[in-house]
Amino acid sequence: MKKKAISLLLVAAMTATMTAGCGDKQEAADNTTAGNDAAPSTEAAASDDAATEEEEEAWSGTLTVWSPQEDQDTGWLQKECDAFNAAHPNWDVTFEYGVCAEGDAKATVTTDVEGSADVYMLANDNIPDLVAANALAELGGSYLDYVTSTNSDSITASVTYNDAVVAFPFTSNTWFMYYDKSVFSDEDIKSFDTMLEKGKVAFPLSDSWYIQAFYVGNGCSLFGDGTDAAAGIDFDGEKAAAVTDYLVDVVANPNFINDADGAGLAGLRDGSVNAVFSGTWNAEAVKEALGDNMGVAALPSFNLNGTDCQMKSFIGSKAIGVNPNAENMQVAMALAAYLAGEDAQKDHYDMRNILPTNTNVAVDDEIAAAVADVMINTSIMQPLVPEMGNYWSPAENMGKALVAGEITHDNAAEKTADMNTAMNTDAAQ
Repeated sequence: MKKKAISLLLVAAMTATMTAGCGDKQEAADNTTAGNDAAPSTEAAASDDAATEEEEEAWSGTLTVWSPQEDQDTGWLQKECDAFNAAHPNWDVTFEYGVCAEGDAKATVTTDVEGSADVYMLANDNIPDLVAANALAELGGSYLDYVTSTNSDSITASVTYNDAVVAFPFTSNTWFMYYDKSVFSDEDIKSFDTMLEKGKVAFPLSDSWYIQAFYVGNGCSLFGDGTDAAAGIDFDGEKAAAVTDYLVDVVANPNFINDADGAGLAGLRDGSVNAVFSGTWNAEAVKEALGDNMGVAALPSFNLNGTDCQMKSFIGSKAIGVNPNAENMQVAMALAAYLAGEDAQKDHYDMRNILPTNTNVAVDDEIAAAVADVMINTSIMQPLVPEMGNYWSPAENMGKALVAGEITHDNAAEKTADMNTAMNTDAAQ
């Protein structure tokens, strides 16, 4: 990607052109880099006036765009970029495509920000590191208005960091429940404990993205509302120890299966598992396994010492960001907005079953309904504070120890306290 020393434009919002995944890890495409004479600001604010075609100064050049492989295999990315070109006749844009899964953006982009894509997709938990590396341009003006007016508060919050919106969200990133309707009734799926009585339940307890659902369900918290680093992680005291004690019994239940290394999906296929907890990325595989018996729902509650507690998943988003080093910030910002726009999100759903975040895009299916239920009732925002990095390993270790039988009723309180201490200790120490 060619670079030039430029002043960032106050980018005019193309409201007329705002009509418009969890992928496997892929290697990013190689790109050549020329040095910058001056470092650009990370703020690419849009003016409040909608741009007209006449305001778009003629420009011919190349933009590099990175996306998951699936967006290119299905033709979605090329279709949207071609449509973007058609909508902007004053711009003659040549697109160079590279492969980078959303979850790999942090690791890939931060190794060479200036040599990375002009526009790229990312998982929102990558944002702190990308901002620290000066790899995301801030949204302003009508671009900011677009994000805040067409997304839920939780989705907008997922791309907000240090009080700035830094990416265009296009899909939510969370998990919910798939189940066999021939085994569980509508009433059964309201209770995790009832499901364990009626059938085989696979849950990824050894995965730190999932295990917190039980602890948060009994009042534990991560950084207050998710934004207060000083509040720390509160997985302490009786509220947390009681959950660990409960999970000792869960793993001992013969109807419980720890969903690791694909055990849940494999069990659905051969009938040895009747429910799994996963996301939209496994929808086709579950449908293939269960057929017409596939049920989809938000998370159940679990009964802890006589009190029903609501399981709560993390929720985040996948989004499209703009590299502040892009040769033409006006064009790059307009493209990012287009790729996350209404028509592009419709196409993303039609071509890849990627559920939209744009509230103007109506999708009528049971997975969309379940995700909406999760967003409103059974989730918390995954914190973006840097200290969140201290959470993952201790939570994973707790899950693995539970599954291995190393946690007992006798040591549950002690091991829980140790976990909480580790979560509030800088991993670098």
